Amino acid sequence: MIEPPGRRLPLTRMDVAQAETQRQLGIIERQIASRAERLTITDRAKRRHNGRGTSSWTNGDERLFQEHIAELTLARRGEIDALTRKLDRQEKAIAEFRSRLRVSAA
Repeated sequence: MIEPPGRRLPLTRMDVAQAETQRQLGIIERQIASRAERLTITDRAKRRHNGRGTSSWTNGDERLFQEHIAELTLARRGEIDALTRKLDRQEKAIAEFRSRLRVSAA
């Protein structure tokens, strides 16, 4: 059975929109991690000199980094929550559309 050419077009558009939402969420997560790392490095200026190839990242730095991640995530929670809700709606709409068209998720 041959499908009409425009039958899958809305599904393709929905998939593209969902990928864009996921991309935006990923950008926010990377921005938060980068900012937290910069804050950690700034807050804990290194007084010791390490040889080449050795890490200067300590357990205290990691704790401070995780605190910064939590603070920055909290500050952007509205944006993150909105994108997460949008992603959930998009996933449900795509699943519903696929079941209506009887199309697999391939």
